[in-house]
Amino acid sequence: MDRSDVTLERMRSFVRVAERGSLSAVAREFGVGQSTVTRHLRELEDAVGVPLLSRTTRRVTMTDEGSRYYADSVQILRLVEQAGDEARGTRGASAGTIRISCTAALGVLHVSRLIFAFQDRYPDIGIDLSLADERINLVREGVDIALRLGPLTDSSMKLRALGQSRRLLVAAPAYLAARGRPAVPQDLPGHEGIRMSNIAGSDTLALQGPGGERHAVPFGGRFRVDHGLAAREALVAGRGIAPAHHWLVDDLLAAGRLEVILPGYAPPPIPLSMLIVPERAGIARVRLLVDFLAERIGGIPGIEKPR
Repeated sequence: MDRSDVTLERMRSFVRVAERGSLSAVAREFGVGQSTVTRHLRELEDAVGVPLLSRTTRRVTMTDEGSRYYADSVQILRLVEQAGDEARGTRGASAGTIRISCTAALGVLHVSRLIFAFQDRYPDIGIDLSLADERINLVREGVDIALRLGPLTDSSMKLRALGQSRRLLVAAPAYLAARGRPAVPQDLPGHEGIRMSNIAGSDTLALQGPGGERHAVPFGGRFRVDHGLAAREALVAGRGIAPAHHWLVDDLLAAGRLEVILPGYAPPPIPLSMLIVPERAGIARVRLLVDFLAERIGGIPGIEKPR
């Protein structure tokens, strides 16, 4: 086998296995049998003349030669895709698939609708939407774009600030009728709090008052949950009080199923950001979605776009 057997298909298989560390995961991603991925890797290594991957029963890792070959392969595949976009001109942006990861509740309630609107405008672009609150390795999971709430530390990604997500304290009318309505922050420790178990420090509630003063009050309760949609259901069921993103409960507030309490006091807003894999940022269809989301995200209730 000679170097003419270094095909893009084999190179793509190698790159994704190197990133994910699993042949079976890449086979599922590509919709082929694991034997096909294994054959691609074997043929590529035969063509290159050196072992690129080291296989164990638990994981696949790159050899030293594989690490160098991976870096060049990523650049080659990116250039091939960009060249295709440029050759097709404006039509090049309107085909292909974009993989996006989003905080789960925000994705279900709002971002999915934005994606529908995007696909109505660009019907030949496929979207693979993954909903997860935990931070994932975007490159390893094959994600192009991620929408995330909270502070971010991954400096290897391109970051685009989308705004701040405003929060407020809410409870169901039935709960307030049974337990009374807090008048000041110091009343909160006597109430049932619905807390997020995946957020550190949720046993203390930080609030900012009407004059800018800050309050930190104990916040306890018998129900903790790690998903925003479950917290939403607990609120409607009258299980307690919770600090909620405006976008999580805007429809429930409008319908009178929830009420704002302590309206002069609010938890601090949470930054909303878009992470973009640098190697994917130059692809036309990815740029289109990035710009579309940045433009439309301010229409989500409670998202205040940066000035």
